[in-house]
Amino acid sequence: MAYELANPVKKISQMGDSNSMWYYTDGDAIGTIDDNEYFLLSKEELTAGDVIIVNSGGSNGVVDILIITTSSATQVRSALLS
Repeated sequence: MAYELANPVKKISQMGDSNSMWYYTDGDAIGTIDDNEYFLLSKEELTAGDVIIVNSGGSNGVVDILIITTSSATQVRSALLS
């Protein structure tokens, strides 16, 4: 599947002046969600340094944490934190 604005990331907290914490849940596996440009449709909201708590995998849900490493008009890249 692909990221859709019908199921957007949801802001849960402002972290300082420039970064935010987000929550996202979807049936996609984390290996898909952490792909570069997965969140490109939300490029206006996401900034480098933002943290996304991800609940992935549907009924076999797994929680992971992503950090946005790059956010621009053409890129939204994330890294999976271990």
